[in-house]
Amino acid sequence: MEKLKQTKPARIGLYTMGLAAYWDQFEGLRERLLSYGEFIAEKIRKMGNAEVYFYGLVDSPKAGEQAGEYFNQHQVDLIFAHAGTYVTSASVLPVHQICKAFTVILNLQPTARIHYAVTTTGEWLAHCGACPVPEIANAFERAGISCQFVNGLLGLNETPAISMTDENTAHRPEAVRAWKQIEQWTAAAAVKAGLRGSRFGFLGNYYCGMLDMYSDFTMFARQTGAHVEVLEMCDLKRCLDMVTQEDAARKRREIEEFFVISDDLAADPLAKKPTEEQLDWSARVAAAQEKMVREYDLDALCYYYHGAPGGEYEQLQSGFIVGHSLLTARGIPCAGEGDLKTCLAMKICDMLGVGGSFCEIVVTDYEDGTILLGHDGPFHLAIAKGKPYLRGLGLYHGKQGSGVSVEAKVRPGKITNLGCTQLMEGTLKFTITEAEATDGAIMAIGNTQTPVRFAKDPDSYMDEWFAEAPTHHFAMSVGHNGALFQKVAQLLGIPYVVLGQP
Repeated sequence: MEKLKQTKPARIGLYTMGLAAYWDQFEGLRERLLSYGEFIAEKIRKMGNAEVYFYGLVDSPKAGEQAGEYFNQHQVDLIFAHAGTYVTSASVLPVHQICKAFTVILNLQPTARIHYAVTTTGEWLAHCGACPVPEIANAFERAGISCQFVNGLLGLNETPAISMTDENTAHRPEAVRAWKQIEQWTAAAAVKAGLRGSRFGFLGNYYCGMLDMYSDFTMFARQTGAHVEVLEMCDLKRCLDMVTQEDAARKRREIEEFFVISDDLAADPLAKKPTEEQLDWSARVAAAQEKMVREYDLDALCYYYHGAPGGEYEQLQSGFIVGHSLLTARGIPCAGEGDLKTCLAMKICDMLGVGGSFCEIVVTDYEDGTILLGHDGPFHLAIAKGKPYLRGLGLYHGKQGSGVSVEAKVRPGKITNLGCTQLMEGTLKFTITEAEATDGAIMAIGNTQTPVRFAKDPDSYMDEWFAEAPTHHFAMSVGHNGALFQKVAQLLGIPYVVLGQP
């Protein structure tokens, strides 16, 4: 489904390191190193989620100062510091004292092996990028500057004419691995850029008594750069009043395209085939939800409202789940029960193109060694196994009212759960777990459920999980994304823990 909004690309700063004294001593070395930097810049541009600002060579303290100002001018989210050859740490330090963007040092050797018999000093200097990295790491530590490193091969597809050795290394695992890390760092920077200035709607209130759900909006804004727009049910009701017959018909067609309408064969007598009235109402509410998202320029939405028994807002919330699943599939993740923190986790997953479905613990299958994870909605349609089912529920358990709910499971294969909790001092914290979704049986009760097998047995995993003071919700993504989520956490300055490792 086409996204309702496109997030902002990352702004990537890049420079290549060198020593000014070398340029007069070794003809062509300066230009050669610059060409390596341009190669890196162009390859990052082709990833499609970043603007690249390549300063050029930092080869003296003065150049370092100018580079720092250049990166500040362009408000970069991340700096790649390419170690082209030896450089004094005094040349590099000013860049990062002036521009505080997170830094990754790229130690990318152009060749897998120099040609020992013919290599000159100038040739060697073009391949000794690792030489200054320990010195820089020490200077950064003593200056209170944090950084990360990518080590490997540059990955050129052809050898430059000036070279005395084979520099065609794109196929080698050392280059593939290094560029996978660079791509992950770039994607993480795009998440940071996308969150900055984004708008999270908070509709209604929290489910009363769920203390883990309650969030500090000011701390959330400080740590993510996002704005929380507090919305009332009357805002949605006003949008509902503007829905035309054409709007509702369009949503009804969308519902029939993306869902299977269930029959009455569910084991639970509460789960029935949705009535025409329920489907029409869900379509009208879905159209109103989209209008509200557009009017308030939202990037994500968390919500909860029980309403007075029999009141118009109780009726309005009965149509929430289908429309919120459609919005989630279109890049506007929606989290129930007022869970702003899990909404953030879902948004991160969605921006990375790996889903992000709203989950909690459903039940443990000790025979199968799995834990069923899911919720009563919403669901990310892009990561479903087949088309999700719509079931009419006679009641929403633990809540008021009744309506249409989504029954689905995430497709089998690798998954990663991303949880977001808040600590005593107000700091957000990520919990990251890689696991495997199986194709095991689920209940026909109108809820999303995915059987998940962890690297540890269910009890051992839950021992580890519960000890981290998580919220009871989290986002499920497809693929093993642990390294990627860790990079997002580092760029946002949010502490994290990796769970479930064997």
